[in-house]
Amino acid sequence: MPRFTVVIPCHNAAATLPATLASLEAQALTDWEALLIDDGSTDGTFAIIDAAIARDPRIRACSAWGNGPAAARNVAVTEARGDIIAFLDADDTWEPLKLSRMHTLFRDPEIDGVFARVAVLDEAGHVRSEPSVPSGDLGMQTLLGENPVRTLSNLCIRREAFVATNGFKATMLHNEHLEWLVRIVAEGYRVVALNEVLVRQATRPGALSSDLAAMRAGRAMALATAARYGHRPGARAEAIHLRDLARRALGSNAPAREVLALALAGAMKSPTGFFSDPRRGGATLMGALFSGFMSTRTRAALFAV
Repeated sequence: MPRFTVVIPCHNAAATLPATLASLEAQALTDWEALLIDDGSTDGTFAIIDAAIARDPRIRACSAWGNGPAAARNVAVTEARGDIIAFLDADDTWEPLKLSRMHTLFRDPEIDGVFARVAVLDEAGHVRSEPSVPSGDLGMQTLLGENPVRTLSNLCIRREAFVATNGFKATMLHNEHLEWLVRIVAEGYRVVALNEVLVRQATRPGALSSDLAAMRAGRAMALATAARYGHRPGARAEAIHLRDLARRALGSNAPAREVLALALAGAMKSPTGFFSDPRRGGATLMGALFSGFMSTRTRAALFAV
């Protein structure tokens, strides 16, 4: 039985999957298996999967029949053999010590899930930012403000916890990991952060992460789940969320009035929340918006943090 099962959903990932697999095969800890889950690709993805299987017996192929990334990841419920499930997107990469660091923390039987810091890359592959992570256990209000996990490539979870919570909602196309994390935390599972950069997240032009309507719809489903457990976001969490949306709108070149509306709504909801943590750029964002001037560099920096 391997220590880790690495779950990699693949949809038309021929351009990025080789680098993702190279980062997996370069792991210092070698006690893993990988599930490459083809999600109805029409490019050369499956040929890359075939080649990976031929060179490494730890790699297996599965199929999700084009049902979306959440359904593809849920294959782990029945197929994972490892004690710990590690998710990895087919266009992200890991640092060589990723699994080794996770293995060390999971020696504590009280820990159910672990995430770390993420290096966010620009379109040229250069590091744009390395956002901080909270100290202590992951809490509900933190999740409902600005999800510090950022990407599922950053998360490892004990298999028994993933199975017990029935995996992700297969109907969700965005923020499915937020909705699931809400359930994990509400059910009393302990998720902790490691203050070390272990994941490199690619910036993808036109990616769903820049689709503000999809982000808000997905978060609404996560909020509905939280409400069923008796949790609702406080004013501070709402302000932090609106600040994040404003930065993302800015980074996706949304109309200035849309960015300003989001920023003003956040500042009015909770000034202390909106302007908390200077690294997140609340004051800089508002100052730039009211001045009517923003350089390309400032725009990129605000979107990155």
